[in-house]
Amino acid sequence: MSTKIEVLGDQTTLIARALELILSKIEIAIKERGQFTIALSGGSTPKPLYEAISSQKLPWDKIHVFWGDERYVAPEHPDSNQLMTRRAWLDRVDIGPGNIHPIPTDEADPAMAAAKYERHLQEFFHSSPGEFPPLDVNLLGMGDDGHTASLFPHTEALKVTDKLITVGNKDANPRITFTYPFINSARCVIFVVAGANKRPALAQVFAPVADELTYPSRLIQPEGELWWLLDAAAGSDLKKDAG
Repeated sequence: MSTKIEVLGDQTTLIARALELILSKIEIAIKERGQFTIALSGGSTPKPLYEAISSQKLPWDKIHVFWGDERYVAPEHPDSNQLMTRRAWLDRVDIGPGNIHPIPTDEADPAMAAAKYERHLQEFFHSSPGEFPPLDVNLLGMGDDGHTASLFPHTEALKVTDKLITVGNKDANPRITFTYPFINSARCVIFVVAGANKRPALAQVFAPVADELTYPSRLIQPEGELWWLLDAAAGSDLKKDAG
């Protein structure tokens, strides 16, 4: 694993750097494998990034979009990660519906929806049960409690290591989420984190010793590259390069 930490001056610079990095990964993936796969995060921080991507001239037919987690709400619900991404990016570009892979939230049992998305991923990547196919980029945020995707502290989802997808839980509300081993299979994981409220959790995530169940972002140790892009408010206490 190669880990890079970059502390950018402000959120505008942070988003510009994230855009630059993702565009480079798109170019490499399409050149080497003929397509680019990315899993997206929700929340407010990546929205301007998605808007910036939407203004690029890209080979949209070769780009496949997934989500790393989703609230268990209808696609048109204001809390839907899919809805936010469609408005900020996907509805603004000429990308085919077959290249968009939303997490299903229409099953009576969230576990059934998780299993359905897992089957979809296996079919797309031609992988077998127990295999963890590599996405080109897995984009992540981090909450001020140290969670990422819908892997919240001391929840059952953190114990799931034999599946791609599982059910997360936030305040008794179910979510669908990538498991941490699936996140770790990515060729490149990019955290984009902003705000001074993230500093205490970041200190624990980067501490030599801390509890992974309390700070789940510590579990993200991908086989490929790991990038932490932080604005100054979040990352001023960290070294700019961890080697």
